[in-house]
Amino acid sequence: MKRPILIHPDPRLKKVCDPIPDLSDELRKLADDMLETMYDAPGIGLAAPQIGVTQRLIVMDCVKDDKEAPRPMVMFNPEVLQSSDEKNVYEEGCLSIPDQYAEVERPKIVRVGWMDVNGNPQEAEFDGLWATCVQHEIDHLNGKLFIDYLKPLKRQMITRKMQKLKRERARV
Repeated sequence: MKRPILIHPDPRLKKVCDPIPDLSDELRKLADDMLETMYDAPGIGLAAPQIGVTQRLIVMDCVKDDKEAPRPMVMFNPEVLQSSDEKNVYEEGCLSIPDQYAEVERPKIVRVGWMDVNGNPQEAEFDGLWATCVQHEIDHLNGKLFIDYLKPLKRQMITRKMQKLKRERARV
C-alpha cells in the first residue's frame, strides 16, 4: 500500500526516531509499503519519518539501470559504524523536498550495521551512490535533512519553495 510522503517543513521530519526493539509482521508490512511508496515516487531511498512513522527503519534501492535487477534493501535500526576520510560529492534530492537538489559532501565509503527483516544482524560496506543514499536516509532517522548541510540562505530559499508548494497542494 502506497503511503503519503510528508513534505518539508513538517515537525515530524525533525524528530529523532525510536529504535525498533522487536520485529513484528506489522513492521515488515510497513517496510513493504515503504518500498512500494519509494518505487512509485520514484526515489532510491525512503525513511519511516517521511511517511510519519518515528521509528528507525529505512528502505533503499540505488539500481537505476532498467537492465539490472532491482536490489531492494530494508534496514531496521541502521547505524554507520565506520566512515572513510575520503569524501564524495553528490547532487542530492529528497522525496520530502520535491524537485530541489543540491550538492552535499559525505564520506565516500561507510560500513553500516542493521537488523534485516528476519531480525538477523547485518553489516556491509557501501560506496558511491549507495553510501550517499544510506547516509541520507540514516540522517532522516536523526531528524536531519540534506538541506541542513547547505548555507542558511539556500536552505531558507528551499524551505520557502516547499511552504508555497504545500499551500498550493492544500488548495487543490
